[in-house]
Amino acid sequence: MKAPVHLNALRAFEASARHQSFSAAATELHVTPAAVGQLVRTLEEWLGAPLFHRSSSGRARLVPTETAERALPDIRAGFERLTLGLERLKEGSTSGMLTMTVSPAFAAKWLLPRIESFHAAYPDTDLRLDTSLKALDFVAQRVDIGVRYGAGQWPGLSAEKLMSEEIYPVCSPMLLRERGRLQQPADLAHETLIHDLSMDGHARFPSWDAWLRKAGVTERTGKRGMKINNSAAVLQAAIEGQGIALARSVMAHDDVASGRLSRLFPKIKFASPLAYYVVYRVECASLPRLIAFRDWLFSQAKA
Repeated sequence: MKAPVHLNALRAFEASARHQSFSAAATELHVTPAAVGQLVRTLEEWLGAPLFHRSSSGRARLVPTETAERALPDIRAGFERLTLGLERLKEGSTSGMLTMTVSPAFAAKWLLPRIESFHAAYPDTDLRLDTSLKALDFVAQRVDIGVRYGAGQWPGLSAEKLMSEEIYPVCSPMLLRERGRLQQPADLAHETLIHDLSMDGHARFPSWDAWLRKAGVTERTGKRGMKINNSAAVLQAAIEGQGIALARSVMAHDDVASGRLSRLFPKIKFASPLAYYVVYRVECASLPRLIAFRDWLFSQAKA
């Protein structure tokens, strides 16, 4: 049966009862106290009974009648169910909030320079970006989707490989001109090396030692230099001429393409054993906005 009472009147009554004040309810509902009072009176007229005990001065707190008190739990439960229902409706479209997590460096060097194209294609999707070096709990933090760097296995998450990458040394063009002797990998023995510690402790994370072995350098040079725990900061230090960084191709792509960094020894190919993966909760896989963002990530990776 269709309810003859407008939902706004029930909302005004519930808020007034909770705050025991028309004024406080009005602030919450973004209307005037007079409007709240009129909505409550409309509901009382329909019921044919008062909902609040009122003092003659009109300045006392609003106290719900016994009948009103008995009805309030069901009314509040109804509003909670309506809110849940609206969230379910939102899940069927690309509009609404999408929460994602990436590392600070990936956000700065890859995602944010490209994100405008997603906003243009899906203006109704609001992105909430959580940048963290730590692997977040997707359930506890209510994260929908993320990009992680690793071997491709994370408990409780689906993982799809987004991008592989290559590892190579880079430096600023100015430093390269000054160091005319950088003709072969062994020349690095005399240079300041910048080490990326963003995944320090991960056994398969590429290091200077691993790259130098691949390049056939036997002299122990890999431990010298500056150590930084953020991949974007590693590249920035190299851009500023502070040394030679061991770059990850996904992170360094735009800087190399723009000429801010120069790649050294391009004939030496060293593929990283780790890769970038799109990860998401299995129960969120069918969300249209998640699918839209996932597909956008893959289109950008291919581009």
